[in-house]
Amino acid sequence: MRNVTDRTSNPFGLRAPVDRSDPEDRAAVFGYGDANADFHVIGDYPGVHGGETTGVPFTETAAGLAVQDVARAVGFASGPRDDPVLENCFWSYVYLCSLPADEAPTDDDYADLERFFDAELRAINAHILLPVGARATDRVLREYTTQRRRYDDPLEMGALHASEIRGRGVLVVPIREPSEWADGDREAIVARLEALLASDYRQTKGVATTVG
Repeated sequence: MRNVTDRTSNPFGLRAPVDRSDPEDRAAVFGYGDANADFHVIGDYPGVHGGETTGVPFTETAAGLAVQDVARAVGFASGPRDDPVLENCFWSYVYLCSLPADEAPTDDDYADLERFFDAELRAINAHILLPVGARATDRVLREYTTQRRRYDDPLEMGALHASEIRGRGVLVVPIREPSEWADGDREAIVARLEALLASDYRQTKGVATTVG
């Protein structure tokens, strides 16, 4: 059994590489949860999926809480909504830094932080990657599978939602942005996760990835 670390928040001690926030604001929302997890949920940035006040991904905002609700439905999350206990699941963002209200990261901003996201993802070394929204899904498909060319640009997340895409030693299960969920989307991702948990999902892991 792996024992990467027992730290729940920012388990690998990352430091915020930039700080564009007000002095009293949180500089970044670091990865959170079970660092030995088999399931890694990957959001976009704090302004969309939350955590600028709590420091915990997938809190505060309606979109973030919708993702958290799915995690609770399948047994990954329990306890307070702003400080949940995660089991077999890790949460993080493609872009971890907080930004001023109503400001979104630019393409250059995302590029600047790629190394932090990649290092944490490889350190967690999960079997199942669950990118939320088009930005995170595009990033994961480009870097951790050979399948990106098979899909439209921009990605049609309605069609990809809750599907299974084989990657390089991982299984990718995209999640449509919760603000765009249609009837049945929540039930579809819950059902997919329940089916994976009931299966021998660890066989999805091929050659292990390493940090570096």
